[in-house]
Amino acid sequence: MQHLLAETDFSPAQLPELFALAATFKKNRGGHVPPVLSGQTWALIFTKSSTRTRVSFEVGIRELGGHALFLSKNDIQLGRGESIADTARVLSRYLHGLIVRTFDHADVETLAREGSIPVINALTDFLHPCQIFADAFSLSERWAGTDGDPLAALRGRTVAFFGDCACNVANSWILGAGLLGMKLRLAGPEAFAPGPEIAELAARAASLGGGSFSFTTDPEAAAEGADVLYTDVWVSMGREEESAERIEQMRPYAVTGSLMARTKPDALFMHCLPAYPGKEVEASVLAGPQSIVFDQAENRLHMQKAILAVLGQGGLRRGRG
Repeated sequence: MQHLLAETDFSPAQLPELFALAATFKKNRGGHVPPVLSGQTWALIFTKSSTRTRVSFEVGIRELGGHALFLSKNDIQLGRGESIADTARVLSRYLHGLIVRTFDHADVETLAREGSIPVINALTDFLHPCQIFADAFSLSERWAGTDGDPLAALRGRTVAFFGDCACNVANSWILGAGLLGMKLRLAGPEAFAPGPEIAELAARAASLGGGSFSFTTDPEAAAEGADVLYTDVWVSMGREEESAERIEQMRPYAVTGSLMARTKPDALFMHCLPAYPGKEVEASVLAGPQSIVFDQAENRLHMQKAILAVLGQGGLRRGRG
C-alpha cells in the first residue's frame, strides 16, 4: 500500500508513470476512462475550507467510477475529541481511501500509520504535494509538448518563489524541485526563510532527483533569468491575526511587471490560487499572457485522478523506492 503525504513518497523512477497517466486522463476526459475506482468509496476529511481541492477530488473520484464522501470536522467524532488513531482504524473498515485537508501534518501521518487504507495529503500547514505535482505537470505540458519527455523538460529549469518561504507550497516546491532535478530560488524576508523542519526531507529529495534550492532576501536576484515566477497568498488560513504584519513585511516581494522583466523572455507566472491582485501579485501579471494559473487549477483534476488511480490499485508498479 502506498500513501501520498509528501512528494518524497514517490521516487523519481515512479514519476514518469504518474505524469503519463495524468496526460492520458486529460486527453481522454469525456471519452472512455477505465473505472479504476469502481466499487470504491473515498472519504474527504476537510477541516479547512476549499474550492479547487474539494471539487477536483470529488469530480475525479466520480470520473474514475468511485464514490466520494465529504466529511467536515463537524460531521465526524473528531470534532468531539475522538482520537485520530481510532478514527483511522474505524474508517479503514468502511472505506477504500482517505483524502485529508487539515492544519497539522502530524494528523495525516497518524491516519496513514494507524489505518489500513491509502491516505492522500490534500494540504496541511506543512506540505501541499498534490499542488506541486499538478504544477510540475502544467510546466511539462508547456515545455515538453505532447511528444517530449515531460520530466526531461523540467530538469535544470529554475523556479523563483516569492513571499512566505516557510509556507506549505514553498516547502512542497523545495521537495518537488529536489525530486525533479529543478533549481528553486526562494525570496522573502529573513523571518520567513525555510524552517529546519523541511531540511531532512529536502536532503532526501535532492539525493533522489538531483535538484536544489536556495534562499535570498533579494527578489531581483531571485527573478534574474528564471523560467518561472511563483507566489502564494501572504496570509494563509489560520494566520489571519498576523495579516497587517505579514503584508507590511512581504510588500517588497510582490510579483510585478518589473520583476517579470528580469526573467527569461518566455518565462511563466504561477499561483496556486486564490490570488489577491494588488498584494502578492500585480493584476497585470496575474491576468497577463505569461500567467498559467488556470492551467494549474485545471491540472489539479488530472494529476489527482492519476494519484487516485495508482493508490486505489495498490500503488505504482514500477520504480518503487
